[in-house]
Amino acid sequence: MYNLGTCKLSCQAHLLYCHMEVLRPTLININGRIYRKNLIKEQEYQDEDDEDDFSYSGPATAQCADEPCDALPMEETEKGYRYAMDVPSVLYKYIIGKKGETRKKLESETRTSISIPKQGVEGQIVITGQQRGAVTSAVTRIELLMESFRKKQPFTHFLSFALNLPQIQERFLKFKEEVLEQCSQDSGVDGSIFQNPAKLHLTIGTLALLNDMEVTKACELLQQCQELLRDITGGKLLSLEVVGLEYMNDDPAMVDVLYAKVQAKDGSDKLQVVADQLVERFVAAGLMFREWDRVKLHGTVMNTLFRRDPSAEDKGGSGRPSVKDREAFDARSILKKFGAFHFGEFELNGVHISQRFSTDCSGYYTSSGLVQFS
Repeated sequence: MYNLGTCKLSCQAHLLYCHMEVLRPTLININGRIYRKNLIKEQEYQDEDDEDDFSYSGPATAQCADEPCDALPMEETEKGYRYAMDVPSVLYKYIIGKKGETRKKLESETRTSISIPKQGVEGQIVITGQQRGAVTSAVTRIELLMESFRKKQPFTHFLSFALNLPQIQERFLKFKEEVLEQCSQDSGVDGSIFQNPAKLHLTIGTLALLNDMEVTKACELLQQCQELLRDITGGKLLSLEVVGLEYMNDDPAMVDVLYAKVQAKDGSDKLQVVADQLVERFVAAGLMFREWDRVKLHGTVMNTLFRRDPSAEDKGGSGRPSVKDREAFDARSILKKFGAFHFGEFELNGVHISQRFSTDCSGYYTSSGLVQFS
């Protein structure tokens, strides 16, 4: 039977939610400027690899900037105003749109001219117009489009703590050997899903750095964090231990990722504070998207992504980052027999910007940037 009372309450709750969303809308930080995200349904794009499949609609057409028109450092010309913005070439297609429709609509609605470099050529998008406000509006809409589609780009780098010290690798190989001896009969457990010992690490957060300029920006930001990190660590190495196992989904019989727990030997929260502060800085700079309130301090030891691709990496957060083409494993016996396994102790002296799908001479990920605690 149709419950009119329940429907009425549901509608009232929805209206209240919408009202609160209007009063306290989501704020987006782009290059230090704050934008208000209005309640607009975002259009879905079916084929992101086809640059002709992008049309100009969704949040970018209806959101506005909560900023004065003179907030941008704009060049004044004889014909009006000019603003040049750095945009990775991989994002050009989202601004051009299907058969150029997005750019045409942007130009029409803002009464500006938008010049975009050729696809694959790194450069600046130049917006010109007779009115400062018109140029500001075009810049705002382009930035919101980029923000939306940047989230869809695969990550290229990640902030990491290296856990591949010789003593940790040795204990990890012992763990692998014993697990295969005692638990290989369990569903999905085989040697292919174990981490490469040379690449044992803890992921702090992932980065989609889309050109050399963005890599440089991330490295410069990490260097700027050095004083902050040394204040937290007292300018000393962090004494850590890797002990115990954890999984993050609900069913230990259907696990995709098994983690080793990492903690400070003295029981302090310095490692957690370092990780959280790094995320704060990189999120504020627009180089990282926040996934969790706090960084989860775990190092992957087994991952079903490796079953098909030994070089694969997940995002280091969710226990099930992708269920497509993955065969979970039964971790119940492993957790029972090795739940308190001691992988070893070591002293951590820095954080890397690690390049995804790379290997340096030590077998670890190639480092684009490094800051040390001491």
